[in-house]
Amino acid sequence: MRSAFFMLGVLLCASFSGLVSAEQEWPGEPIDNHVHLTWATLTLEVNEWADDNPDIVDLTSTGQSELGKTLWVVRLSDWSMETKANGSAKEIIYIDGGHHGNEYLGTALAWLSAKWYINGWNDGNEEAIQVLQNSEIHILIMLNPDGNDIDTRWNINQVDLNRNYDHYWNTCPTTQPGSSAFSESETAANSNYMNTEVPDADLYVTMHTGVWIMLYPWGKWPEQPSDWELFHYIRDDVHESISDIPIQNANQGLYPNCGTSRDYGYGVMGYPTFTFETDDEQFVPGTFESLHDRLGEEMDVMRYLIDNVWYWRARLVLDELLVDDEDVTYTISNLGHASTRNATLQYIDGTNILWESNNFTANATDSFTATSSGFPSVEGGEWRLSYQKRVVDSAQWVNETVELSTLEVYSFSNSDITLLWILQFGALPLFVICFAFWWSREEKPFQLGDAEPLDAELVD
Repeated sequence: MRSAFFMLGVLLCASFSGLVSAEQEWPGEPIDNHVHLTWATLTLEVNEWADDNPDIVDLTSTGQSELGKTLWVVRLSDWSMETKANGSAKEIIYIDGGHHGNEYLGTALAWLSAKWYINGWNDGNEEAIQVLQNSEIHILIMLNPDGNDIDTRWNINQVDLNRNYDHYWNTCPTTQPGSSAFSESETAANSNYMNTEVPDADLYVTMHTGVWIMLYPWGKWPEQPSDWELFHYIRDDVHESISDIPIQNANQGLYPNCGTSRDYGYGVMGYPTFTFETDDEQFVPGTFESLHDRLGEEMDVMRYLIDNVWYWRARLVLDELLVDDEDVTYTISNLGHASTRNATLQYIDGTNILWESNNFTANATDSFTATSSGFPSVEGGEWRLSYQKRVVDSAQWVNETVELSTLEVYSFSNSDITLLWILQFGALPLFVICFAFWWSREEKPFQLGDAEPLDAELVD
């Protein structure tokens, strides 16, 4: 009983920590895993993370709340490497928490998403090391510090920040969406960070508390989004091996909701997006269940999303290329779990497109062969693939060079048909052809029936 009252006292004190001076020290383990995170304690902790881990923690902000509190963003990566070891760009993950000031477990999950990778890096965890070497994780842990301080869903202006984004703003039954889209400094700062710092993120997760569920677009409509193939793949994979948390379209899984950061991230920015809702069983004073245990299953799902972020877009590769006069036949595979459409294969000289295939669609993890005509009799160009990362209209377009060194490229006329046949059907036909050629030569090799009689004088 005494320990319970002690923890209750700590919780009550922590709830007023916004009034405490900057010299206050965060209590440390085990208490810091059990109290509701406040902006003052968060400020102390994220600055300590940056001071203690400069190799992987870069601390910045998106701006300030309506009352002037800094909106901290913890950026995690192996900052000794600008790219992956192979020279390709790192994937980008964006996470935010605390849109609603009284949804403490959603904020805690954002905090834990940073803490897990910092601890893992320092402990030599191979998964954490691989993630930070190959991606950047940007985490805005608490978007609504003013609401957090006074234990309310709304910000200080009594606006629901998660109805204040410029995506069908105020077109669903809702309360307190603000006077206009981005009328609040918190949402304006968050959208500005999306557009300037992570415009082509490969994953966006916004964290909330209320119903144990993961929601993907759309909130306004019950229909499945155009990228349904990606979201359904993630749903099925999570359910098969990690968690049975429901994963649904937001309109069907919750209720009609517009102006959300999730739908803004998908519909305007083109990210694959999720609202991750923890259940509403908030901490009880006196509990000794740590965040790592309390949110362990949720964190397993987050680690899966982050670890596999490379697959959350279309990834087209050219497997085979055959040029026959003006006809180009190409085999393309999609290694990603998102579809793409209006894609083309191009032959380019600098910025001049010398030839372009017919538009094609590539479904997730699909492979197909097609032929387009009109190839010019020119040399010296390079082959490229132009396509959208995802099928949502707002998704980023990419134009990627084809590495011919790893590709089977055939260029032939009618006289080369035998060579093509050999290349397609392997070594056995090659052996047969070579044997037939050898047998038909005018000067055959020595055969037993062709031998001249031996000179009798040489026989004993």
